[in-house]
This record gives sequence, structure tokens and C-alpha cells, in this order.
Amino acid sequence: MNNQKQQKPTLSGQRFKTRKRDEKERFDPTQFQDCIIQGLTETGTDLEAVAKFLDASGAKLDYRRYAETLFDILVAGGMLAPGGTLADDMMRTHVCVFAAQEDLETMQAFAQVFNKLIRRYKYLEKGFEDEVKKLLLFLKGFSESERNKLAMLTGVLLANGTLNASILNSLYNENLVKEGVSAAFAVKLFKSWINEKDINAVAASLRKVSMDNRLMELFPANKQSVEHFTKYFTEAGLKELSEYVRNQQTIGARKELQKELQEQMSRGDPFKDIILYVKEEMKRNNIPEPVVIGIVWSSVMSTVEWNKKEELVAEQAIKHLKQYSPLLAAFTTQGQSELTLLLKIQEYCYDNIHFMKAFQKIVVLFYKAEVLSEEPILKWYKDAHVAKGKSVFLEQMKKFVEWLKNAEEESESEAEEGD
Repeated sequence: MNNQKQQKPTLSGQRFKTRKRDEKERFDPTQFQDCIIQGLTETGTDLEAVAKFLDASGAKLDYRRYAETLFDILVAGGMLAPGGTLADDMMRTHVCVFAAQEDLETMQAFAQVFNKLIRRYKYLEKGFEDEVKKLLLFLKGFSESERNKLAMLTGVLLANGTLNASILNSLYNENLVKEGVSAAFAVKLFKSWINEKDINAVAASLRKVSMDNRLMELFPANKQSVEHFTKYFTEAGLKELSEYVRNQQTIGARKELQKELQEQMSRGDPFKDIILYVKEEMKRNNIPEPVVIGIVWSSVMSTVEWNKKEELVAEQAIKHLKQYSPLLAAFTTQGQSELTLLLKIQEYCYDNIHFMKAFQKIVVLFYKAEVLSEEPILKWYKDAHVAKGKSVFLEQMKKFVEWLKNAEEESESEAEEGD
């Protein structure tokens, strides 16, 4: 029998030799900065040569680790301290955005340098986006000329898709807005963006990141009105942007009107109260009557669950619309409004297959209820209709239109006899 005690394990562990490459490299952007600045100084202001140097250096230098330093140098000429100032004891270069000429052509050339670099090293995309967000927050630390160059460059990069419009969130910083820096920067940015693309492309990019309804936030709360925005940007030469924002506000007001209208109807509010509310909103938001009648029609038609059987839906529609005809009549005081309503009815009956046979009955009901008059009906029949279900609806209306024409002729004859 072996009486020797079993050796207990110790906690001291064993020492392993580590290879040099396994050790975590100390973060030191200074050496990286020196390499980049030296290379840029050697290439000079030839931006083609700069792009080639940056392309080649990515194979030797750690762009992934030092992305912020790299972009600081390319924009400001050296590493930026918090607030946007260049550290005095650091090397700097004049081959950068801030030291370049203040014109769109030069900024377009710099945009190409960034494009090539990010296309070559795809992983820099996120780092560049973060850099621009940071630079926008540092705007107060830059001179007016530097801000202008950065704004033009950002506009070009937004236009060519290198940057996402979500970076504009940084411009809503309270201090930047309060001191007017955000609005002034936005003028230069949107000018170069629209110059590269057009207002429709800009609008699409803003919509994609839900920024299309936030542009008025570039101003302090007491100046966030369509009138102030329009005046400021129109005077700055950006009439297209002013009109776009005005249209956005109108669309927003229309959606709000429809939502409130449907709520009032579902509550069963008296028509006189609903009419008063709608007329006040029309005046406040400058919404024309032909637009309003379309909103009222949509709201009226959305307040009921329609029968799926074609033979029953017409009867249901007539009963429902008869009830709401005083409300509709309040917003058909113009011939154009009546014509708009006719087109809305046509489109609705075409888009909702069960209503195809109900079109004529609805029009006759509205004629009797004085929502529609004969002149717009005759105009619709002659040439103002749309293509949707045209042959079906014109056939339905044939007899009624003939009756209207005869009635019109009879009344003219009676008037002549009276004379």
C-alpha cells in the first residue's frame, strides 16, 4: 500500500511566455499622426496624390484603430481637442479641408478623397460618420470660413451617399441653435447638396431618416414658424427648400385635420361644431376648399364598416351619405370643390369594387341635397373625369346627364319667354 500523500494542486499556476504580437498594443495616436502628416506634407496640395498616399498607407498603418485621428487631420490639419481646437504641441499640416480654398469646386475635390478612401477601406464608413457628427458639435470652435468649407463638403458627401442624412441630428444641439450657428451652417450645406442633386433627391434622403418634418428645429422655439423659416432661407437663396418646408407643414396640417375630423365624427359631434372647426383650420393653415372637400369625403367614408355585398352596399351608402350631406355641402361652395368631390367619388367607387354600381346613385343624392350642382356634373361628364372606370361611370350617368341638359334648356326657354 502506498502511504505517500497525494500532492494537492497549487493556485500559483504556470508562467507561459507570450509572443510579442499577442500583447495588446498601446494606444498612441501621436506616432500615427506624425506618419500621416509627414506623408501629406510630401504629397503637397495635389489631391490625386493625396488619395494615392492614403490608399497605400492603409496597408501599413492601422486605420481601424486611428480612424478619428486620420479624419481629424484630413479635415482640420491635426488632432482636435474637445471643443474643436487644435492642440498647440502637435504637428499639423496645411493639406486639409480647413486650410483649402473656400469654394465648392475645391470641396468637391476633397469629397472625392474621402469617397476613394472609404470605398477602399469600407470599415472606415462608421468612423467617418461619427467624425462628422463630432465636427458638427464642435462648430462653435471653428472660424466662419472653416464652418463654410465643412458645410459645403458635408453637402457634397450627403449628395453622393457617402454620408447619411441622420448626421444632421447634431445640428439640433441647443447651443448651436440658440446662437444661430445651425441655421447659417444649414444654408451652405443645403446649397451644395441641392447643387449636386435637386430638392426632390434631398427630400427623399430626409424622409428616409424621418428628418423631413424637423428642419424648423434649426431655429430656437420662438422662431419655429413657417414664415420665419421661409423668409430666412429664401433670402439666403434657397427658395426651393423654403417651398418644400411650407409644403411639408401643409401636408402635416392636412393629416392632423383628417385625424381630428374622424375623431369628431366618431364622437357624433354636431355638424355646426365640426364645420366651425374645419373652417378655422382652413384659415389658420391656408388650406383651400377643394383640398378640404377631399379630406371631408375621406373622413366620411372611413367612419363606417361597409357591407361586402354589392346589392346592399349602395343602399347603405345612400343612407350614410344622406346623413352627412349637410357637412359636405358646407365645403362645396366653389365649382372647383364640386369637381374635386366628383373625382373623389369616381376614384373611390373604382378602387372599392362593391361601389362600382353606386356611383350614379351617390351623384344624384348629392345633386338633390345641393352638395353638387348641374354645371360641375356636366363638366365632369364632358371632359373633367379621370380614366378610372370611365366607360362604366359615363354609361351610368348618361340618362341623368340628358335629364340635366333638358332641364337646363327648359329653364333657358322659360327665362326667354319671361323676357
